[in-house]
Amino acid sequence: MSWVRRTASALLPGAVAEPLRRLLRRLAVARFRAYDARHAYGGQPLVVHIADPLAQGWYDHDWDVGTEITLLQQRGRLRPGARVFDIGAHQGVVALMLAGIVGPAGRVVAVEAVAHNARIATRNAEANGSVQLAVVHAAISDADGSLWLEDRWNGAVSRHPGVGVRVDALTIDTLATRFGAPDVLFIDVEGFELHALRGAAQTLTSHQPDLYVEAHVGAGLERFGTVADLLALIPAGYELLVAPGEAGDFVALEVGRSLLAERFRLVAFAPRTSEITAHD
Repeated sequence: MSWVRRTASALLPGAVAEPLRRLLRRLAVARFRAYDARHAYGGQPLVVHIADPLAQGWYDHDWDVGTEITLLQQRGRLRPGARVFDIGAHQGVVALMLAGIVGPAGRVVAVEAVAHNARIATRNAEANGSVQLAVVHAAISDADGSLWLEDRWNGAVSRHPGVGVRVDALTIDTLATRFGAPDVLFIDVEGFELHALRGAAQTLTSHQPDLYVEAHVGAGLERFGTVADLLALIPAGYELLVAPGEAGDFVALEVGRSLLAERFRLVAFAPRTSEITAHD
């Protein structure tokens, strides 16, 4: 069915292509024989419900811990008892890894815009007894309200206003009001990074969490601005490190500026002189 979806996207108007993609995706889910997979994810034994072909490819195998997670554990505030927001959580696997690190005294808030993924993330949290993990079905933006998503396995903001699936939208600042300000922010929102950071202005300024951003250069971010715009949204005093998009070690921004031309990962450490003010 993938060639049908690609052809529809290329040849049909958005108002026609989106309903066709939605129908094909629902048929694929209906035909898929769901099952539970058990693997080690970042060294943690977890059970993950596999309910669609994308999840099968991504999650039905052991995972090494990501270099960004290791870095934030070693040098930052990702530790037992921390509060973490995982923005763009998909089906909650990374959120479960983070929940294992913060432990029962901590809190992970996993925000996912696609309803199917949010349901599976909730199921995964329950299956693993992760009471410190809360799943929120919403998109993250620069203002509370709603927005339109392309209806696909890993949702992105629609390229056609009014076309797709309408979902509730929240800011990170609103999440901080509801759940308490985070010690660490994980952001992977398929090109909508600028909006996510603009909606976190108060949180970044007042609470100074450590920050991880997957910057989708060449795959969405350029629709809304530039890498320079993204970097300008991080308050002065943060230490910035970058790494290639898929794998590899982090280096100081000044050393790794060539990486910014394509998809990259960013870790920003809050000023070390600041106190941890996230917890109530």
